[in-house]
Formats: sequence, structure tokens, C-alpha cells
Amino acid sequence: MLADTGGSMLFENSVGRFPCTLVLLLFLTCKGLSQEEYGFQPVRIMFYNVENLFDYSNDSLKDDDDFLPEGVMRWNYSRYSKKIASLYKTIVAAGGWSPPAIAAFCEVENRRVLEDLVYGTWLSKYDWGIIHEDSPDERGIDVCLIYRKDIARLIDFKYRIPTLKKNAEFLSRSVLFATFEILTDTIHVIVNHWPSRRGGVLAGEDLRIAVSEMVKAVSDSVSDCFSGKAKIIIGGDFNCTPHDLVILKMTGQSGSVNNKLRPKLINLTDRFFADGSGTYRYLGIWEMIDQVIVSDWLLKCTNGLYTDNHMFTIFKPEFLLKKDPRYPGLTPFSTYRGYRFQGGFSDHLPVLVDLGFR
Repeated sequence: MLADTGGSMLFENSVGRFPCTLVLLLFLTCKGLSQEEYGFQPVRIMFYNVENLFDYSNDSLKDDDDFLPEGVMRWNYSRYSKKIASLYKTIVAAGGWSPPAIAAFCEVENRRVLEDLVYGTWLSKYDWGIIHEDSPDERGIDVCLIYRKDIARLIDFKYRIPTLKKNAEFLSRSVLFATFEILTDTIHVIVNHWPSRRGGVLAGEDLRIAVSEMVKAVSDSVSDCFSGKAKIIIGGDFNCTPHDLVILKMTGQSGSVNNKLRPKLINLTDRFFADGSGTYRYLGIWEMIDQVIVSDWLLKCTNGLYTDNHMFTIFKPEFLLKKDPRYPGLTPFSTYRGYRFQGGFSDHLPVLVDLGFR
């Protein structure tokens, strides 16, 4: 029966009395409607190459001399503080109503800069967890992430380098593998910053192949543990395009973009790459090197967390862009242009992927 309580209606039975809104929510759940149809916000994950987020103190174990007050970049407290404030603004804007549940970064020097970001800005209103570990990279730039403890519960994480490469041989970024529980579901997040192509297309190709094979092997192993139903998100700066052979092999497409066999790993950036969009601009041409690749089960599952191609986007508000001084069009508003300080955000644009709930 229904009881009138002076403006709110309660449903009453032998168990007790419940708000009508709760009964309606339970009814909608039984009808199989999605989280979005209830009016909840999707869970957002962000990947962002933040362009040389160094502190201004010397680390004798790393080649960070350029980013010191006396270094060629004249990196000091004022410029560092402006950079932290810029990243805070980007993260909040990318989240819309609130910051993303997970924000993964490339080119971060150490844990201190992450603590300054989440505890020294208005991000401190939220309860953040930090995952960071120093990598073998000679410059001391690492991959890492921050996550909101009110949304995501960390289960486990591990940093890896290719097993065929000894520590002394592998002087690039390690890969972060982290597992979270979100809305009672399990999500595996893999954060990448593959070796650079600086010096030519083939520069670092053997290292990129080694890293890609390691990522594929670990994702396959995780998928096997979940009987092919693992929900995996692989993101970051890959320093190559979605149609490079190293990416196509990892996604099981064997170098053919027209392969009709559905791969177990799906690259959500394909449609952006095809229309000339990108996250990084080189000599006036956009390159799609920051990507998100997911397990096919995350696309086709019928319950729990899911995503689809239209839930991936390049985040490009006006404040992250500026007129390219050399080529027609816009380019990312970077912190530096060459050795000249611009006071911008990053030379990359962030990418976002949303997770709904069925």
C-alpha cells in the first residue's frame, strides 16, 4: 500500500517502508535499462601526455638538467606552478561535472609532482589515490595515474618492461598494468608511453615491437583468466598511428586494415585517424598517436561496465589550442615551443573514454 507522509510517498509492505523513487529505480533495473537512462553520469577515464611535468629540483640519478632554474629551459617555481594549475584546469574541464574517475599520464618525473597536483590544487576536494614508480627512462619521465577512491577501488598494479630486454638495455618507459573494481565490475587499465621516433620512423622500432608484444601477451593472459570476458583498456602515447604495423599486429589485424576477422583488441581511434584528426601536430599535420584500445568484451558485454566507439573522444576545448605560427590551422597550446616558454598546457591533446553500466 501507499502511505502519504506530507509530500513524499512511501511504499509499505511487510518488510518496511521505502521511498517510491527507490521502488521505481528497482523496477527500471528489472526492466534492464542502462545507467545513462537512470540519469547517472558515465565513468570517465582520461589519458594525457602532459609534456615534461618536471619539478624544479635536481635529481642526480636522472638527466633532468634542462628542467632546472639554471637549465636551458629556465624551469623554475613560477613556471612549475603555472604548469600544475594548467593541468588542474584541464582535468576538471575534461570531467565535465566532476574530475574523471581515472586520469593516466605520460611524461611525469616523480610522485612529488602528482602530490602537488592532487593535494595543492582544488583537486584536493576529492579523495585521490596515486600510482607511480620510477622507470628506466634516462630522462626520468614515467607513466602513472591518479584515481578517485570514491569511484574506483584499486585491486592491484604492476610495472613491467619487456622480458627479453635486460634493465641495462631498456632505457625507456615501463608499462603500468592496474586493476580496479568500479561499480562491482573489474576493469584492467594499461598505461603506455612507447619509445619515441625521434631520429626517424624506424628509430626505436625494435623497442616498440618488444613493448607491444609484452602488452599483447599480458592482455591475452588476463583475458584467458576471465574466459575471454576480461574488460581491458589500453591507452597512452604509442608514438605511432593506429595503422602502423606494430599496432595492427597487437590488435590481431596482421597488418591489414580490412581484415574481416574481429580482433580481440579494438582500436577506438580508427574513425578519428581516418578523418585526419589527431592529438599531436607535426609540421602542420595532425597525428593520432594518443590512442585507446579495448578488449572486444568491453564492447559487446550485456551487463556491467561497457563502452562503444562513440564513447571515445579527443578532448580539444579552445583553451588547449592556439594558432599554429608556421602552418595553417590550430595546434596544441604547449608549455614550450622549442626552447621558448609559452605557458601553455601540453603539446598533446588528451583522449577520453567513457564507461556506461548495463
